[in-house]
Amino acid sequence: MNNLYSNHRKSLMSRLSDGLTLLSGGAEVLRNGDVSHPFRQDSDFLYLSGVGEPNCHLLLDPKRRTSTLFIQRIDAHHKVWEGYVPGLAECRKLYGFERVAYSDELPKRLKKAKKGYRKFYPNIAALAKHAKLLPLKKKPCLELADLLQELRALKDEGELALMKKAGDITARAHRRVMDQARPGMREYEAQALFDSACLGSGLKHLAFPSIVAAGNNGAVLHYRKNDAVLKNGELLLVDAGAEHNGYAADITRTFPVGRRFTPLQRDVYAIVLETQKSCIEMLRPGLNSAELHVHSMTMLADGLKSIGLLTGDTTGLVESEAVRLFYPHGIGHLLGLDVHDGAGGSKRKLENPFKFPIRFVAKLEPGFVITIEPGLYFIEALLNDPKKRAKYKNSVRFSKAEKMLGFGGVRIEDDLLVRNGAPLNLTDSRVCPKEIAQIEDVRRAALCRSS
Repeated sequence: MNNLYSNHRKSLMSRLSDGLTLLSGGAEVLRNGDVSHPFRQDSDFLYLSGVGEPNCHLLLDPKRRTSTLFIQRIDAHHKVWEGYVPGLAECRKLYGFERVAYSDELPKRLKKAKKGYRKFYPNIAALAKHAKLLPLKKKPCLELADLLQELRALKDEGELALMKKAGDITARAHRRVMDQARPGMREYEAQALFDSACLGSGLKHLAFPSIVAAGNNGAVLHYRKNDAVLKNGELLLVDAGAEHNGYAADITRTFPVGRRFTPLQRDVYAIVLETQKSCIEMLRPGLNSAELHVHSMTMLADGLKSIGLLTGDTTGLVESEAVRLFYPHGIGHLLGLDVHDGAGGSKRKLENPFKFPIRFVAKLEPGFVITIEPGLYFIEALLNDPKKRAKYKNSVRFSKAEKMLGFGGVRIEDDLLVRNGAPLNLTDSRVCPKEIAQIEDVRRAALCRSS
């Protein structure tokens, strides 16, 4: 595993060979009193080091081909209250660094290392902490951040192994919720099923706060309250993921709280599922992600026409953005050390070929891991907006759409590796199914066991 991070450092130094690179990792953030928020390392620092401890620094010297890790010096008070922290010798072994020093030695080491360099590449945290040590005559360029985003976009085999483990544990946690959710349970009880399954598998962090949304709450895209009662006849939308060594999974499943989908729920779910499967089949290197999103809009618009909520030419429904009243987000995002990873650096940015805004526009490459997550939602704030009702009066059958208020939403999300040929689905649908018949089999068995 140490080779994973060593290779990342070598790649960065080969691209920034004309300068000294200094990164400061994350620091603990006070929550209140003497209680800190749970610490999670800065993603760029983690990418280059694998170090999960706070208050560390990393100095990359490409001319001398050396990397030096700086760790905080621990006093007796820290040992009494916080426990054991690895020292210099153990950090060399744990993290694969030939050079490890204490952070209070950084000024002296940096003064020596910067001889012969005219360029310096600090990250924002290092600039804030050590600007006086760096001979910067003007604000540093964003080359370091941009290059790290570019490098991080393409996942290597070591990273994929970490993501696969995060995905496998996440899939099992989703299945646990699907197996054990019951009418009368609170959303936070269903959340506890998921979160504890991840923690019980040895993963310290979730990739993001779990979204567990029953009934109409499924129409809130980033729902956080997680306190409503699960009711028979409603849907439960669970958007949640664990992370392993910092690498995230992001999976969404929507299923009936009862034993089966209602006919209307089945129709809406089928539209979303077929859209997702079609988008997954499209994933190929060279595809513009904007085209993928427009394809999802087109399929969802056709589906909404089939159940009488939209009317008119499908192309017009997409170009006018009428379909966005029911599908207000993108088809997906890059996934990695951040659950919403950056777009892959400025060199990958493409012009949006469409007249309406699309958040993620890039040419897909082998090594990208991307989520595919179409959805349909019935959101009062959109469907009852007077301006939107006037704009789309000839496209949206609002009298029928109003009857869908309270339905909530359906989202289905898997994590996909783009590669030459067909993509690799990192989400095991045998563990957490998404086909209607399979979901209903699981829910029938679950509720039979509880009756």
